[in-house]
Amino acid sequence: MTRVLVLNGPNLGRLGRRQPEIYGATTYDELAELCEGWGAELGLEVEVRQTNHEGDLLDWLNDAADEQTPVVLNAAAWTHYSYALYDACAQLVAPLVEVHISDPGQRPEVFRHTSVVTPHAATVIAGQGIDGYRQALEFLAAG
Repeated sequence: MTRVLVLNGPNLGRLGRRQPEIYGATTYDELAELCEGWGAELGLEVEVRQTNHEGDLLDWLNDAADEQTPVVLNAAAWTHYSYALYDACAQLVAPLVEVHISDPGQRPEVFRHTSVVTPHAATVIAGQGIDGYRQALEFLAAG
């Protein structure tokens, strides 16, 4: 069974409470449970993590690079400015799927229109709500 890390950045632990008009009503715990279930259906062993500390995310990405583990990444705000994140994603050997619940390119804040993750991603799934995570896992399962 292929192991996949689903990594989430800052404020995503507040899903269901944080701007539900943008991010929906699904809580972070519900998201984690959904991802694990979707992964099991696809023959993937899914581990879901969230952090508000950039160094933790970088450590997880470095481990994924060393272990050649595929990654689904919603780096949240770090997507738009973290060059440390850019460098960590550049090291990944297994596929990286960039996911965003909303579509940053359609958001009014111009800073959201740039991603340091996209150059390293096998694909980007944005604006599909929580279902974007399912689509990302399907992409990885399809090889």
